[in-house]
Amino acid sequence: MQYRELGRTGLKVSEIGMGCEGFLGKSDEQVKIFVDKMEKAGVNCIDLYAPEPEFRSRLGKALRGRRDKFVLQAHLCSVWKNGQYKRTRELAEVKAGFEDQLERLGTDYVEIGMIHYVDSLADWENVRNGSVMEYALELKASGKIKSIGMSSHNPEAALAAVNSGLVDVLMFSVNPCYDLQPGNEDVEALWDEKNYEKPLVNMNPDRQALYERCQALGVGITVMKAFGGGDLLNAQLSPAGKELTAFQCIHYALTRPAVASVLAGARTMEELESSIAYENASEEEKDYASAFSAMPRISWQGHCMYCGHCAPCPKEIEVASVTKFLNLAAAQGEVPETVREHYGLLEHTASECVQCGACEKRCPFGVPVMENMKKAAALFDETV
Repeated sequence: MQYRELGRTGLKVSEIGMGCEGFLGKSDEQVKIFVDKMEKAGVNCIDLYAPEPEFRSRLGKALRGRRDKFVLQAHLCSVWKNGQYKRTRELAEVKAGFEDQLERLGTDYVEIGMIHYVDSLADWENVRNGSVMEYALELKASGKIKSIGMSSHNPEAALAAVNSGLVDVLMFSVNPCYDLQPGNEDVEALWDEKNYEKPLVNMNPDRQALYERCQALGVGITVMKAFGGGDLLNAQLSPAGKELTAFQCIHYALTRPAVASVLAGARTMEELESSIAYENASEEEKDYASAFSAMPRISWQGHCMYCGHCAPCPKEIEVASVTKFLNLAAAQGEVPETVREHYGLLEHTASECVQCGACEKRCPFGVPVMENMKKAAALFDETV
């Protein structure tokens, strides 16, 4: 298992994480078997958005004696009331729900306290200026949570939260179909068939700006809905008109800026093992470029997907990395120190490009790589 730094939190999380859907409706023994498998495979990041009490109690039992081997992403504002899930901003309910969660999990802290489901700018402002954020900051100061997170499907609300400096971790829906859709307060729009009827071209700029801003500010991203609820794995259901594999979906998410872990909502052991198998998959199995270039309803023309098809470079330049750093700098309108430092660590830089054009011939998306290398050399090589 490969591990990644979760932004500025100091936490290291497994590339493959676990969504809590797989634990729901299972017995104590079944949950333990899942956790045993995760521990053995090195899966250490678990999302806990579901407030169902018995699930939390069963997971708490399974974590006994090994709590320190896992990173728990627990949610504030997701509570159980009258026998069902409720999203709330009522402070008394938020506090009671979080304390009950700690008790059932058998722990006195969680690594990530995730403010649950903020999908509008108005809701973000309510959270930011109200008692929920005040409570989250109190929990962080007391050590009951180590970092503050927020879950969202809307890039506009997410970007406002990231820019505030209050949020350390963002849980966001990342996949190649959702990334085409503009920000919307109605999450249903992401999978509404009507929004995919006309041909779509390239990533929504707000989503790209969000990922790049997270990278620049050290906000780590944990990914939900990498498979679009399973739709992307089925040609008949996929909004793109073509099925993708689980490996391709995971690899797409992990190649976005700031992404640290993909939370697979595995409901069966077979699904969990399939996601874990990504770590040993070949580059050919992970490769999404050929599938993307053949999508009948979507065009990524001229847009760098960081897929790596431009390699190998005769000068051994990591073209995809150089392009990512160039895009990060362009999004900021300057060269942030962290981007400059990462660029400077590259063994070979853009100034070594001989403009042979081999990379452009291999690019499935028609990216002007040689021009990008010229821009990167002019931007970076004078500053490192």
